[in-house]
Order: sequence, then C-alpha cells, then structure tokens
Amino acid sequence: MAIHLPIQTSIRGVEIHFFAVGNGSGSGDAIVIRFGDLHGPVEHQRLVIVDGGYTDDGDAIVTHLRDVLGTDHVDLVISTHPDADHIRGLRRVLEEMDVDALWMHLPWDHTDDIASMFTDGRVTDNSISEKLREELTGARVLAETALARGVPVTEPFTGVSAFDGVVEIVGPDLDFYEKLLLDFRATPDPVPPTRMSKMASAARKLIESFGIETLTDRGSTSAENNTSAITMITVGGHRSLLTGDAGIPALERAATVLESVGAAQNLNFIQVPHHGGRHNVGPSVLDRIVGPRLDADVKRATAYVSAAPDGAPRHPSSQVTNAFRRRGAHVYATQGTPHRHSLNAPDIPGWSTPNPLPFYVEIDEDDE
Repeated sequence: MAIHLPIQTSIRGVEIHFFAVGNGSGSGDAIVIRFGDLHGPVEHQRLVIVDGGYTDDGDAIVTHLRDVLGTDHVDLVISTHPDADHIRGLRRVLEEMDVDALWMHLPWDHTDDIASMFTDGRVTDNSISEKLREELTGARVLAETALARGVPVTEPFTGVSAFDGVVEIVGPDLDFYEKLLLDFRATPDPVPPTRMSKMASAARKLIESFGIETLTDRGSTSAENNTSAITMITVGGHRSLLTGDAGIPALERAATVLESVGAAQNLNFIQVPHHGGRHNVGPSVLDRIVGPRLDADVKRATAYVSAAPDGAPRHPSSQVTNAFRRRGAHVYATQGTPHRHSLNAPDIPGWSTPNPLPFYVEIDEDDE
C-alpha cells in the first residue's frame, strides 16, 4: 500500500532530527524526518515522524514543527511498537498537528485462532484481544485518537511504502509479527523479560581492540521490541535505516529484505537499536546490515543512538558502539542534547552534529 504525494516535488535533501528523550536513566525515541527541497518552501517538503517519546516529548515535537520548521502539517506518523517511551508523545502530535496518515500495529486485530495456542480452556480469541487493548494503553489511545480525528491507520508490515518508495517498511512481516504476539506480556503465560534485579546486577571490565570483539550473538529482547517497525528511507542514493527497539531475530529478517534490494552494507545512516542495549544486536547481524569488520578506523556510515544522559553503561553499551565503529559506522549519542543528521539541508541553530563516541578500549559489560 502506498501513499502518493499530492504534488510533485524535487527530492534534493534529507534531515533526521533525534530529540533528547529522557532526563535521567530512562531512554526513549522521538524522531522527525524531513526530505525534499529543504532550502525551498514547506510545500516542496515531506515530513515523517517516527515515534514520539513520552508525552512531554510530543509537546516538544509540536513546538519544533511550528516554531523551527514552520509547519502544522505532518505527512506520516509511524509508531514502531507500543512501549511507552516511544508511543505516548504521538498522541500529542495527532491532537495538535494536521496528520495525513498513521502507521501502527493493531495487535488486538491479530487474535483469530490464537486461543488454541494456550492450554487454559477459559482463554478465547476475544478475551486475548480485549486484554491486549486493556494492557497496551498507549497503542489503544493512539488508535482511538486517530479514529476520532479521521486519520487513516495502516499497519506497517514488510513492503508497506509511501512517497513512491522513499519510505519503506522492511520489517516485521505479518507472519513473524503474529508469532511474536504469543509472547506479549498481555497474553496468557507471558515469557518474562530477561532481566536481573538491580541487586544481582554486576559489571566486569573487558578489554577490546579493533581485532578483539566481546559482543556476542546471544542477546535477546522482548517480543514487543521485536515487533518494532523497521523503516528504510531512500532519498536519491542516500539510505537511512530506523530500527526502533528491534532485536536480533527481527534484524536478521530485515537484513534479508535489505540484501534483496542491494541496501545491506550500503547504508549511509542507521539508528542503533534499543538505545544501544547489548541484547539487541550481535556481530553476525551487524556484518549483514552495516558491513564486515574493518582493519582500520574508517568512517563509511553514520549511526545515531537515542540514550538518556545517565543511561550508560547499558544505554548505550560500549560493546555495541565499538561494534558499530569496527564496521565503519561512527556512533553519535543524544544523551541530553538533540542531534541532527542532514544532507543538502540548511543549518538549524541548536541541532548540529556533535563529535562521535570514541572507541573504548576498557569497557563495562553490565549484566542486565
């Protein structure tokens, strides 16, 4: 399904704004993408929002669009998955902005025959659907807000695209998504998240180099994270990949899609998944998506991570940022400051690109 531009535009530039979500240790995502003739009038540009952080971040997005970008119009809003640190602020965007379309998953619409997968005979498809609506408050409210405002909702599964293919979903596919629903926290006998208590958490020092990598392929994350919509944005020859909180199995499936269109290992920009957590990526999937390890510190791509100021060593993990850098992707972290990646775009005060994170020789492996 495609959304067609109401007018013809000349696509000349792209910019990706990462808002500084989180003022302590809790991270989140709020991203604004603008492409088109960025030196021209807003009518020659298209604006996409991917996730909205918390409610206050939604207010910040609205203010930014009005006061900095000079518009009340949003062509497309994408909610990657239903976690609060990604979805709550999007309600404010829908309420305050003129939004053309919303892409979000509607998990309660995917419960046909799901009850048969559980041993509890009291469970029904309808009871699971209602439980998902009840527990996933942010998603339910966002969908209701869209309905009330007449904003059409499309579920972002692999192959959904907009703007003549400029914006395209490369994961998850429908079959993978529906299998993940079985492990959502709101479904019966949910799989508990893989985390240790704060008292049991321990950190140990590890030594890395360009030739020594300690990140492994054993990481795992929640089912909800793995349902994250993975979005590729292609403006001319410039490719950007936004990953939400996707984990290794989700990224592996997306890598297959990227390989099929020649985009794998040819990305100019990539979002580090799940605020740089070490359970979401591993060397094998990074080799497929970003590229193989290099022998020297060469920059061939830009990576951004949305991480709260006090999130380290978990968000971002230095094991993860080192792994990206080994593959030629220099990582930039928000950590309390908004950042912008741009191509053929005018400067915006306060939205410059900072220095990348260094390559860490001594790192903390924090047990989550």
